[in-house]
Amino acid sequence: MMAGVVRWPVELRDGGWEQPPAMAGAPGLWLVRAQAFKTVVARLADSVLDGVEKERAAALRAVGDRETYLAGHVGLRLLLGVYLGIPPVDVMLQRLPCPLCGQPHGRPVVDGNPVHFSLSHSGGLCLLAFARTPVGVDIEAVPALEMAQEVGACLHPREASELRALRAVDQPAVFARVWARKEAYLKGLGVGLGRSMSLDYLGTAPDAVADVPGWTIGDVAVDDGYAAAVAVQAEVVVSGMSGRS
Repeated sequence: MMAGVVRWPVELRDGGWEQPPAMAGAPGLWLVRAQAFKTVVARLADSVLDGVEKERAAALRAVGDRETYLAGHVGLRLLLGVYLGIPPVDVMLQRLPCPLCGQPHGRPVVDGNPVHFSLSHSGGLCLLAFARTPVGVDIEAVPALEMAQEVGACLHPREASELRALRAVDQPAVFARVWARKEAYLKGLGVGLGRSMSLDYLGTAPDAVADVPGWTIGDVAVDDGYAAAVAVQAEVVVSGMSGRS
């Protein structure tokens, strides 16, 4: 995957998980639309989700939030089941220790890390990524101008300056773009928002992400009104052979 290149996800439809594309050098990206995936969720959620996922879904009071959560997690398990060659319900999801504090709320993994993955959702859309190395994705709804300006001040100083230099009408979409890049990268690291958004410069320009040593970060094409990004760690090469990090 080349830095800055816009990636196009595959929309996950009924039965589309049976033959996922190979992850040869680039992450597999999938988009799940909660409304379009409702029939799959109704048919399979009870049989593929574990007790924790069902409890978390039931605790979501807003119908839209619950439907989006279910669509994302059913899609995640169906795809992981195929990538791993096991029934979706047998996929054992775990959390790595946080690199910052050591608590068990780091990057989600499956036992042994044969496949790395990431899931993000916003406003009825879910974005999933699968890779041979640590990976992070994020999808964000474009916010109101006031939020973009307020939270934009928390970005890297150069990014905040770039954002302020734009016309007001352009600021929300550009803010969503850089915020998605940041969250994707921090998810890949496994630290999430525990790491300040002001520390890393990724840039605000379209199709042009700043270089981050050991990582490739690019935008993901999603619906109008949203921004998305993916970050994947480079594979380690040892004695002329490629290995997992």
